[in-house]
Amino acid sequence: MASAAPTPDQSQGMGGILGWIERSGNKLPDPVFLFFWLIAILVLISVIASAVDLSAAHPTEIDPETGNARIITAASLFSAENILRLWVDMPKTFTHFHPLGYVLVVMLGAGVAERAGLFGTAMRAGVRNAPKALLTPIVVLVGMLGNLAADAAYVVLIPLAGIIFHAAGRHPVAGIAATFAGVSGGFSANLFPGQLDALLFGITEAAVETVFGDYTANIAGNWYFIAAMTFVFLPVIWFVTDKVIEPRLGTWNPANAGRPAEDEQGDKPLTDGERAGLRYAGLAVLGVIALWLGFTFGPGTPLIDETASPEAQLNPFYQSLVGGFFLLFLLAAWAYGKGAGTITNHRDLVKMMSGSMEDLAYYLVLAFAAAHFVAMFSWSNLGLILAVQGADFLGSTGLPAWALLTAIILVSGLLNLFVGSASAKWALLSPVMVPMLMLLGISPEMATAAYRVGDGATNIITPLMVYFPLILIFCQRWDKGFGIGSLAAIMLPFSIGLMVSGLALTIGWVVLDLPLGPGASVFIDIPTAANAGGG
Repeated sequence: MASAAPTPDQSQGMGGILGWIERSGNKLPDPVFLFFWLIAILVLISVIASAVDLSAAHPTEIDPETGNARIITAASLFSAENILRLWVDMPKTFTHFHPLGYVLVVMLGAGVAERAGLFGTAMRAGVRNAPKALLTPIVVLVGMLGNLAADAAYVVLIPLAGIIFHAAGRHPVAGIAATFAGVSGGFSANLFPGQLDALLFGITEAAVETVFGDYTANIAGNWYFIAAMTFVFLPVIWFVTDKVIEPRLGTWNPANAGRPAEDEQGDKPLTDGERAGLRYAGLAVLGVIALWLGFTFGPGTPLIDETASPEAQLNPFYQSLVGGFFLLFLLAAWAYGKGAGTITNHRDLVKMMSGSMEDLAYYLVLAFAAAHFVAMFSWSNLGLILAVQGADFLGSTGLPAWALLTAIILVSGLLNLFVGSASAKWALLSPVMVPMLMLLGISPEMATAAYRVGDGATNIITPLMVYFPLILIFCQRWDKGFGIGSLAAIMLPFSIGLMVSGLALTIGWVVLDLPLGPGASVFIDIPTAANAGGG
């Protein structure tokens, strides 16, 4: 990707609130070291909490001697027991971190789909022949669906949207902004669960288990909600693009164009091989769906537990979705690669699977730090104590569930301005937030859904978002004077629109008590000694 010379906006920074956010956020350590610093602070707090005998009544466990709720006291992480646990259990603490297994399995397939070219070709096919009247909603929809492709959506689709808007006689930066809003602002919106669901629900599972014991996350637990987000966000981004941003940008002036970018050829027609690959991939997807339907409803029904209660019979099916998405991505990628010529033999496939693991190198380091933070939070009992006392306080306020979730969305959106990683933020928030809401009768799935709304809405205005500089370069391809302040300014209306519509969707969903996904609801029975455990 060709880079442009720094503009005054870039070299001198921004003023106002966005400048403060940029300067403050840049002073924070990398998320990995942020967790290490938080662990150090956690150790200190645990020592003080233990010294003052901070305690709370366990919500689900009974003391057999008294017949009353068991009293949980804060445990010092500097105690001999916890020091021993830290060093002896370090491998287990890391490898038993639930998001790790979920993400590694799904990425083994999704990484191949990206390397084989399936994601990039599918996105090109989806937008390059779009009718002019429907150009904006099509690129936005493909952008939101492109979340399944992770990095490919940023690297392939966003610059391509600029080229396509230019070819249609529209302002190229408007196309980039609309697609950035779809890919990153609508980060959680999609018609299907995918990698992000596996990642976030793995963290949610770990958070529940710190207080309530065994729990199995359902990665389809937000399916209906994220599908609704797609249809709610689409008209919002469409309206902001066509009625607010593009009129503000005016007519594109070729004299302002920067240096040509390497993505200039991104709008080339699909080759015969690519078209054949897409057909083969489609057949592979249908085959995997048919296979899973056979596993679920066929002879023996291996993915249905007929001995369980009616509401739990489909739990094996939900638990199989991580493996299902792995197989779906892998076989679709292999089929595409055979048709397009990007995979010639099984060695190419293995090489691409290995490469997808290389992409996760940073995530593995982050997961190591996050796993120990979550585990040590549990060992100290501070998560449980804060959840119980926080739930008691919130319960005493009498606030309805929608108001509590509104606050969580706003806090998540604010924190997102300073900590860009979705998984890092949820690993920080979930150990207290999820159990606390459960004690108020709000499900882990609803807590996760609320977090996703707040996280996505402010992705597109924080300079700390990892792809923000890349999007700036895409814009400078068409306007060499376009600075970081310019990008933040044109994305702010999208952010406001997504936040308002996301809040409205969440409030409506809670008030109407709609199912969040198969087997997942907004409310749950408040955990007690009689109904705790399971999941």
